[in-house]
Amino acid sequence: MDKLSTERPAAVAPETFDPDSFLVVPARIFEDLGIGEVFRAPSRTLTDAHAAAFQTVSADNHPVHYDAEWARKHGHPAPVVHGLQVLAFTAPGATLFPHFIGEVFISFLELSCNFLAEVHSGDTLYPALTITGLEPKGENGVVVTAATIHNQRGELVLSGQHKYLLRRQQVLSSPAACTTQAVRLAVPPREAA
Repeated sequence: MDKLSTERPAAVAPETFDPDSFLVVPARIFEDLGIGEVFRAPSRTLTDAHAAAFQTVSADNHPVHYDAEWARKHGHPAPVVHGLQVLAFTAPGATLFPHFIGEVFISFLELSCNFLAEVHSGDTLYPALTITGLEPKGENGVVVTAATIHNQRGELVLSGQHKYLLRRQQVLSSPAACTTQAVRLAVPPREAA
């Protein structure tokens, strides 16, 4: 009877390291993106400390955001988290989206949103960006995403839209770009985390 080896082979480090090819995810271009792709951000439970920090940064000192008695007296079950703080959870950088498009990203063009339900300290938020439009514009393209945030009860608390301007064609001049091209041709990604 042969003994099974419990030794593991030693990990071998690459002989060379190229910081330009050190990508979190394979880079993509405008043409690689698809309607319906979803980019989720990690869920996060808001605390009083988050609300207080945003109050300090925003200088919004309305008592609805920090005075529990004032909030109750005016029909709110608890102090209300700042709407702009909730909107900030839709920041593309909270998802992997900018890692995919970082090489072709030009600018964040616009955003809009509707606040659909109050958010309070203790609520857990689940943000997501879903591609709803891909609009070629000459050498560039506009990516339109639906921005949504649900809470722990499954309620949609924010619904909005973002638009980003991307270059449509990546110049294949660097080794990293060539690697990106090879990955893109070999494995066209369709769903992102």
